[in-house]
Amino acid sequence: MPHRTLKTSLQEVVEAEGHLIDSHIMEQIFDTVVEYDGRFEVERFHIGKTNAEPSRLRLRVEAPTAEALSLMLAQLLGLGCTPVEGGDAEWKLVEKDRCAPEDFYSTTNHRTQVRRNGQWRLVQNQRMDALIVWENGKPWARRLRDLKAGDEVVVGMRGIRVIPESKERDRHAFAFMANGISSERKVETAVRQTAQILLNSKAAGARVVVVAGPVVIHTGGAKPLASLIRNGYVSALLAGNALGVHDIEAAMLGTSLGVRLRDGRQAEHGHRNHMRAINAIYHAGSVRAAVEQGKLTSGVLYECVRANVPFVLAGSLRDDGPLPDTITDMNQAQDAYAEQLRDAGLVLCLGSMLHSIAVGNMLPGWVKTVCVDINPAVATKLSDRGTAQALGVVTDVGLFLEMLDRVLAEPH
Repeated sequence: MPHRTLKTSLQEVVEAEGHLIDSHIMEQIFDTVVEYDGRFEVERFHIGKTNAEPSRLRLRVEAPTAEALSLMLAQLLGLGCTPVEGGDAEWKLVEKDRCAPEDFYSTTNHRTQVRRNGQWRLVQNQRMDALIVWENGKPWARRLRDLKAGDEVVVGMRGIRVIPESKERDRHAFAFMANGISSERKVETAVRQTAQILLNSKAAGARVVVVAGPVVIHTGGAKPLASLIRNGYVSALLAGNALGVHDIEAAMLGTSLGVRLRDGRQAEHGHRNHMRAINAIYHAGSVRAAVEQGKLTSGVLYECVRANVPFVLAGSLRDDGPLPDTITDMNQAQDAYAEQLRDAGLVLCLGSMLHSIAVGNMLPGWVKTVCVDINPAVATKLSDRGTAQALGVVTDVGLFLEMLDRVLAEPH
């Protein structure tokens, strides 16, 4: 077939590097060009000869309109394609607190570099849906609400390099991600693989953060989760007010939402038990005070206090009480979550779609995330909203925790 060169002024040459084939990035690049009615010409492609060597792609793309080319390049940037003749990133000053220039660059959760004075600089504190601000000689990802007048922020898409996460080279060990979990044998496999990720993270000195919903308590997962905390496998616990309330209700009164945990029957006047639990903590002053006074003697939060494992309870509009420890200012709750997610190597999301998605938005793309829920749509939604690294385990959360605690208790 004769070689045909693209002929249009609405074109750009981009380059990408990484595990482009086995991570399916190259086909996404090609699909993106076609999606915007464009055409591409591969100018150069080098395939990595070993499993450690990256592949390199140089691609000339064209689009029918300037707008289509701009939109195409924005999508290609997220796939790791950097314009060859991009030059330095463009910076503009913020004129008013919390007000960015109209053409500000919005980050992804992938490793990102910006070019300044001819040098590529790695963006610090990477997270999605942030802006890039120059501070103390480094670029930082910063939320819109944290912008201050006088800040320098990146605008446009020039001088930006995004490095998508590649598939793990030991990905065969995590094959449970590929399909929904439908049998106990596969759940056992997923649990053992999750346990190995957890142990690897701890060995590397990375933190293991648990994000949990109240279903953990309802399904009998409080005891194994408390055991994981007691045995040093959890670095921080992030949850809503409801988990704290029902954990304390279960510990003090033996019920969760008024249902007796020992036999699943409704307790007499059980509907008020969660309010009794909240009231008891208010009388003590806080969860820690209730533990120190001997009023709270078991449960997830009890073990957090005993082991000095930080916990953050984020409030919501529907909360009863809430507990005195619950943070009701959403900005403060976000900040508290983000602080505990620093240096995380593994995040376990257990039965909470809203908190899982919120945490996913705060995480850089290289932090391993395991999402456990009886509803397969939860892991799908988490991934669809940008947390593509999330591994989904579809099973009962209480069962998963019980099995995980048992596996981690084995000699290793």
